Amino acid sequence: MIVFATSDKGGTGRSVTSCNVAYRRAMQGSDVCYLDFDFGSPTAGAIFGVEAAGQGTASGGGLHEYLAGRAAEADQLDVWAQSELGGPRARPLGAGRLTLLPGDSGGGEFPVDAAMARRCSDLFLRLDEEFELTLVDLSAGRSYATELVLRATADPVIADKKARWLVFHRWTRQHIVSAAGLVFGPYGVLDAGTAWGHQRRELEDSIRFVRTAVLEPDSPQLSVLRPEQSVWLQSYNTSLQKLAAKLRIGRSVMLGSIPLDPVLQWREQIIVEDDISTTRIANEETGQAFEELAKRLTDDGAWEGL
Repeated sequence: MIVFATSDKGGTGRSVTSCNVAYRRAMQGSDVCYLDFDFGSPTAGAIFGVEAAGQGTASGGGLHEYLAGRAAEADQLDVWAQSELGGPRARPLGAGRLTLLPGDSGGGEFPVDAAMARRCSDLFLRLDEEFELTLVDLSAGRSYATELVLRATADPVIADKKARWLVFHRWTRQHIVSAAGLVFGPYGVLDAGTAWGHQRRELEDSIRFVRTAVLEPDSPQLSVLRPEQSVWLQSYNTSLQKLAAKLRIGRSVMLGSIPLDPVLQWREQIIVEDDISTTRIANEETGQAFEELAKRLTDDGAWEGL
């Protein structure tokens, strides 16, 4: 299965959440491939702790160079072997493969042509045969990266492959409005996908939303609030729920919700088990949210039941 991760705004936590979900899915035993299609800011290497590709790769084999036809193959990095998180280590017992295809350092957004779209669809086909899950992190907004994957997945040679979309947004008014606009608004994912040959209803059915940096009103982190602040927070949270429902991104199309966690906000890297159980710098609820979202990505029952 191929899963595309997108957001309308930067700063949603899309990349760090996607990397954590890929890590959790590999820990669950699946072979996972992660493609950094955030061409202007390819930071997946840093999130995974693969410092050689922390800001993209300078090898000449990054995804930008490959898609442009200047590299015969795209680099594939073994995260288990190269990550420095917790010290270099082999693949954990029972874990699946975790492979990163990095972007290019110093890269940027670029116009898409037919040859590039075909190379992209060919790459997706090969990876879908090799990995149980291929997760593609796209540039924010109505980007060339989004156009590229919509064109590639409309190609008849790959159109029958199962693909899903995750749209990430913070739990704020501006982010809710922006996420809805990215999908349903003019020139959004649905409009662009339809223009490139996708069936609008099928494409819409493949899209779900993930809320990030969520502070639930009853969270222990808010126990220090004054009573007036707690009342206001409860009221405003209700208004956000109503707004999300009105804009068609309410709970019925929400696949996951990631709590606000200081480690995610400041370190912006993978949360490993030691962070939760040994050093206790990360919250257990955050790890559980990643674990559940990783499972739900390919669970047809979870999607059909929404």
